[in-house]
Amino acid sequence: MGEDRAGERPADLGPDLAGQVAVVTGASGGIGRALALGLAAAGMRVGLLGRNRTRLDATLRAVVESGGRGVGLPCDVTDREQVDQAVAAVERDLGPVDLLVNSAGRIERSEVPVWLSDPGEWWAVVSANLLGSYLTIRAVVPGMVARGQGRVVGLSTGFAVRDQDTYSAYAASKTALVRLTGALARAGTAHGVRAFEVSPGLVRTTMSTSMPMHAEVPEERWTPVERVVEMVVEIAAGRLDELSGRVLRAGTDDAPALRAWAGWIVQTDARTLRLRTYGTDDPMSG
Repeated sequence: MGEDRAGERPADLGPDLAGQVAVVTGASGGIGRALALGLAAAGMRVGLLGRNRTRLDATLRAVVESGGRGVGLPCDVTDREQVDQAVAAVERDLGPVDLLVNSAGRIERSEVPVWLSDPGEWWAVVSANLLGSYLTIRAVVPGMVARGQGRVVGLSTGFAVRDQDTYSAYAASKTALVRLTGALARAGTAHGVRAFEVSPGLVRTTMSTSMPMHAEVPEERWTPVERVVEMVVEIAAGRLDELSGRVLRAGTDDAPALRAWAGWIVQTDARTLRLRTYGTDDPMSG
């Protein structure tokens, strides 16, 4: 049950994205590694960002051995200078970035209520998840705006949209990411930039299997990492552009169904984070 399957190379994914460039953070392992391999399999050149040089090199070797092209750049996404330098290196070696996938992230080591959390660890989790995504967006998106096109994907979680009694830093940072994605989608629309949050569901990774709450999760509740890759490839191919600013769920959402219902989803403001009011008389309903 603790096996990490997120490094497996997915099967053929269909869309030809040859010539396009993706940047994937957290590419040294877990979902980020799977996304890097999947995007390369779909034809993209991939810039791999991660903190662990050895594991990052292993991902890069897997990309190259599968016939793909990429560069691996050790990078702490909470360090602005490192992020700026890494993005500049990707653009120099591979070309302008068409897709940014913010997969890097962390979670608290202990399942404790917020008042028992360690302040240093709490802020480090928020910084990795939120500041890291902000800095990569800040480094990549200006080029997308200048070219009039680009897509950004963040990894969300059910923790972002419902209250939890533990993992408060992780939940708070992921909720903030939904807002960050919404702001980017709204501001970027006029410039051809789309942004999405993809909730991967429960994927077997080192992080997810280390969480005590997942110790007895039945097999059918785990999401195959291939479903996450397929969703991001659909986004990269421009097939879900109408749903920019929305939260999508890998493993349960079906891309053709999402396309069929896109108009209704947008019209009803679904798949966005909103305050639930008690009615039209609620002062917060405006």
